[in-house]
Amino acid sequence: MPVHTLPAAEALRQLADFDTVIDARSEGEFALDHLPGAINWPSLNNSERIAIGTMYKQVNAFEAKKRGAALAARNIASHIEREVMDKPRGWKPLVYCWRGGNRSGALATILSAIGFHVTLVDGGYKAWRAALVDDLPRLAERLSYRVVCGPTGSGKTRLLQALATQGAQVLDLEDLANHRSSVLGHIPGLPQPSQKAFDSLIWNALRGFDPTRVVYVEAESKKVGNVRVPDALINAMRASPCLDLQLSDHQRVALLLEDYDFFVTDPAHFCQRLDALTELRGKEVVQAWQACVMAGDTPSVVLALLTQHYDPMYAASIRRNFKQHAEALPCVLQDRSAGALAALATQIIASESAV
Repeated sequence: MPVHTLPAAEALRQLADFDTVIDARSEGEFALDHLPGAINWPSLNNSERIAIGTMYKQVNAFEAKKRGAALAARNIASHIEREVMDKPRGWKPLVYCWRGGNRSGALATILSAIGFHVTLVDGGYKAWRAALVDDLPRLAERLSYRVVCGPTGSGKTRLLQALATQGAQVLDLEDLANHRSSVLGHIPGLPQPSQKAFDSLIWNALRGFDPTRVVYVEAESKKVGNVRVPDALINAMRASPCLDLQLSDHQRVALLLEDYDFFVTDPAHFCQRLDALTELRGKEVVQAWQACVMAGDTPSVVLALLTQHYDPMYAASIRRNFKQHAEALPCVLQDRSAGALAALATQIIASESAV
C-alpha cells in the first residue's frame, strides 16, 4: 500500500482523522515540542542521532547512512513488536520526523508494507511548526474573550477553575506555561515548556473552543515566566471586555499563603526568590522582608509585597494595556472559599447568557 503525504497546513486541520500520531525523531527533539497527542517512536535515539551525525562529518555520508539504517531498522522492529501487533488493518497513523525524510520515511514504508494506511507530514515537524505559527492568528482572532482582571491574590486562577467546572470555556495560560506569571511565580520542581511547546499547547486549546461561546482568560503580560504569549492572542485579549475581580487584602494574603505554600514551608527558598526584587525595591527593603520571613512572619511580608509592589504595578499595567478595563464588570468575592467562587462563576455565566 503506498505511503500518502499530506501538506502540514492540511495536517493541522485533519489531525483528528488519524488514529495515532507518531513522532519518529529522538526523545530529545520530542521533548522540546511535538504534534498534539503524538507518541514518540525514535528511529534514532539521542545518542544514536549524535553518533550518526558525527560519522557524517568525520567519515562520509555513505558510511553514516549504512550505520544509521542498521540502527533505525532495529529500533523500528522494536516499535512494531511493542506497539503494532494488536493494531487492526484499518489503523491509520500519521508519521513525521524533522523534515519528513529518512527517519519517518523508513518507518512509514515498513508500516505501509504491512498494509496500514500511512500518511507522512510533508516537510515534517519543521513544516508543521511553520503552519502552526501561521494558523495561530486565525484561531486567536475568531474567538470572543472575557478577561479576568484583578490584583495579585484576588483568586483569578481559582475563578477560572470554577468557571471551567461549570462548563465555561477557559484558557488558563499560567497552567499551560507551568508558571504563575510574576517574579515569584516559578513553581519548584515544575519546568516550563519550551516556547515552541507553549505555542503548540495554546494552538491545541484554541482549536477546541466553540467560536459562538465566550472564552474566559486571565489578564496576562506578554510573557508568562520565560515563555511569550503569541502576539495575536495578547492583542485580542487586550481589546476584549473585562471582569474586575475584587477580594479583601486579608483574604488575598490567606489565599496566597495557600497557593504558594512551598514558600511558607521553605523560608530559605522564599528569601532567595525575594532577592530578585532587590533592584526594584532596594536592598534595605528586601533584607527587611527576608528577616521577617526567617522570623516566621511571612503573612506581613506577603501583605507588603501586595500593597507596595504588586498592586501599583498591576494597576498601571491594566490601565495601560486593557482598553475596556474602565468599563469592567465588578465581581466581588466575599471570601476565598470554594462556595463563594462557585457562586460568582454562576453569576458571571448567567450575566453572559442574558446578553
